[in-house]
Order: sequence, then C-alpha cells, then structure tokens
Amino acid sequence: MSTVCNTITQRNMDHLLIEIADYVMDGEIKSEEAYRIAQHVLADSIGTGLLALRFPECTKLLGPIVPGANLPGGARVPGTRFELDPVQAAFNIGTMIRWLDYNDTWLAAEWGHPSDNLGGILAVADYVSRLRVAEGKTPCTMKDVLTAAIKAYEIQGVLALENSLNRVGLDHVLFVKIASTAVVTSMLGGHKQQVMNALSNAWLDGGTLRTYRHAPNTGSRKSWAAGDATSRAVRLGLMAMADEMGYATALTAQGWGFQDVLFQGQELKLARPLGCYVMENVLFKISFPAEFHAQTAVECAFALHDSVKNRLDEISRVTLTTHQSAIRIIDKKEPLTNPADRDHCLQYMVAIGLIFGTLTAEHYEDEVANDPQIDALRHKMVVVEDERFSADYLDPDKRSIANAVQVYFKDGTSTDKVMVEYPIGHRRRRAEGLPKVVEKFEANLLTRYPRKKSAEILHKLFDYADLIQTPVQEFMSLLVI
Repeated sequence: MSTVCNTITQRNMDHLLIEIADYVMDGEIKSEEAYRIAQHVLADSIGTGLLALRFPECTKLLGPIVPGANLPGGARVPGTRFELDPVQAAFNIGTMIRWLDYNDTWLAAEWGHPSDNLGGILAVADYVSRLRVAEGKTPCTMKDVLTAAIKAYEIQGVLALENSLNRVGLDHVLFVKIASTAVVTSMLGGHKQQVMNALSNAWLDGGTLRTYRHAPNTGSRKSWAAGDATSRAVRLGLMAMADEMGYATALTAQGWGFQDVLFQGQELKLARPLGCYVMENVLFKISFPAEFHAQTAVECAFALHDSVKNRLDEISRVTLTTHQSAIRIIDKKEPLTNPADRDHCLQYMVAIGLIFGTLTAEHYEDEVANDPQIDALRHKMVVVEDERFSADYLDPDKRSIANAVQVYFKDGTSTDKVMVEYPIGHRRRRAEGLPKVVEKFEANLLTRYPRKKSAEILHKLFDYADLIQTPVQEFMSLLVI
C-alpha cells in the first residue's frame, strides 16, 4: 500500500514540493563566498547558543523531554553533556541559538532567522555520523553541514521573499520547519520521494500564530518557537524514512489545502531559482542583541550617547525615523512586561543606547528595565516613516534597514540627525563585519569553556581546509563541556 501511495503522490505532487526536493537532492553549491559565510554562520550560531546558557529561563527548557530520557550515542548539545534523540536535540540547539535574539536574520516580505535551521542540521548530522561510525561506515563531514546550511537558508529565505506569512497572522517559523524538513530528510538518507512526503506533512501541520510576538501577549515562546519548528522537521523526516506517506496537493487542494485554508487563496511561489543567494546576503547580528529592524537605530543611539548622556532630563523629544516593517513589528508604546517584550521594542532599544552607550542581553532583564529613566525617555519618542527607507528595504539590490535618530532639548537646541542605512552585519559591510563575527564568537566561547579549550575550538572552526574535512562527530565532541 505504501508503494501505491508513493507512486500516486509523485505523479501529482504540488510543483513547489518538487522544486524544493529537486534542489535539496540535486542542487550543487559552487559559490566559495556562500561556504565562507556559512563557516561564519556556524561559528556565530554556536557562540550565540553558548551565551544563552547563562540564562536560566533558557536552560530550564533544555535536556531530555522527561528526566532520564537520555540517548547514549545520540546527538550532543553544545556546551552541555546532554546526549539526546535527534528530535529533542534539535529543539535544544535551536532554542539555544534563538534565545537571545542574537543570531542572524533575513528580511523580506517575511522575516526570519535562517540559523534556526541549524538546530535540526547539527542534531541530525551528529546522530547520523555516530550511527555510521558504529556500523563501520563513513561519517558526515563538516562540509556536509555547511552545504546543508546553505540549502536550508536558501529554501527559507527565497520562500520569504514574496510569501508574507505575517500578513495572514502566521509566524515565520513555518518556513524554518519547511526548510529543515527538506534538508534533514535528505541528511537522514531519504530519497526524493521521501523528501517530498516529509515536506507535504510539514505544510499540512499549518502555521503557528504570531500572537506571542505581539502585545498584549508578547512572551518567551518566541525564543523557543524555532527550536520547536526545527525539531518537528526532524520528527517528520524520521517518519518519512519509515515510508510514511505524503500528500500530493497539500498546498493546492481546493478548499482544504494550505493555500486556501491559511494563505487567503494566494499561490505560494519561489521568487527566484534556488541557489545560494540567501547565504551570501544573510544579515549578521554582530555588535548587540536586538531585533534586526532596530539594529541601525541602536547604532545611531550609540553615536548620540556622548551628546545626551548628561542631558537626559533636558530632552523634550526624540524622533525615530524608520521603515514600515519596523513600525509594524517593534513600534511599542505600551508597558513592556518581560525581556521578550523589550528586545522587540524600538523605543526601548534606542533608549538603552542613548542612556548607556551599549546594549547587551542583560539590558532586557528586569533589573535594568526597572530604571525609571528608560520609560521616561521612551515616552518622549515619536516614530515616523521615511518612504525611501521603506522602498530601499524591499529593493533587492539594496535590502537596506535604515533608521535615523535625532534628539531635541527643552531649550530649543537639538543634536544632529544621525542616520545609518546598512547595519554592520549587512553584506555591504562584510569587510568590517566578518572579523567582528570572529571576535564575538571567541567572547562567547569564553563564557562556557576554559581559555585553552576555547582557542582549540576557535582554531578548528576558522581553519577552513581542516574544518570541512572534520567528521561531524569529532567536531561535536569538541563542544561537549
């Protein structure tokens, strides 16, 4: 019966599922730049995950799904001693990477964080490699991990270019689940039909509501939603490997498919051929953890810090000039109740930058947020849209994330209007940004490992010729605490 179902499914499968499966199975990555950025992405994501281990609200969610449910020989979780089944390991790694809102970003019609996929990719690569070694077979290499990352980034990011989930109230982690499902099913040894079967089930899951990202319900689920999505992908991949059937028209079935039920009848489509565009253009969060639409605004605030730090009581107004997407997501005037609320508030992040001249994950915690200066300054802020900023944000040749900040004082004077169009993590600032990615990674390593072990990991990751030949299970062993 399974063979009959699979034959029928392949003959009538939705074209989008075929396109994605073809790319995952047969797409060849030739871009040296994409691999170079993927190397930095891997380091940045692991480091950000390690930094998150300092926060109990994150670590309380980690480990086996129930106490004692460890899997000797399973997938390891960086910075810990956990050995877990690959589904739960994917949740752990994905949650760590995303927790502090300090991992990379992709901005288009839909927003998202492509490194969320590394939860599933690293878990499955470690699990498969250890299994292969136990069976006397050749393990995966870290080149395979980088290739999987490039492909997952591309699927998620190209889907995001013109398919706006947020416009129908759905969360971007759906595209994480789709991308991770395709890639990890292939990594598990799946053939093209099994990849399509898994993908169809991922779409049939539907989408998560964005409610937890917006007032009055902003909460910490936004920090583990991606871990949930990439772990679900691993589960669906494993089910496909057991020859669980797929659904040919999961997207297009009239009245019952994803497009009619959840996408207002719109056609899901790929805006460009799948290659390596997303990895080459991905945005790094380098200098501070902040929702990406605010990154340049915080840079502006830092530039103004010395001019305002001794005149906070004299400020009459702060004008924040921004783009339409920032207004939709992070323009918040209401009270902020938790760190997840604060790191998605444009006014809060700018206030921290103006007052302190720096921004760290600790600035979102209650101890800092209780400072009355912050809300006093927030209430003096006016947010306005610059239509040019909004247009350049969507321009495929620019993809800017521009913001400007100007501070006015009660005596009628003002600061200069400081504008930053491209954040330091943008492709146009790679020469400036990539060395700082390395610095950020080293600093994050030192929050978890002794200096000698940190140096060993740093050397392994940034010796590209050595890294790509390293068996995955050996690399993951380096990260065990």
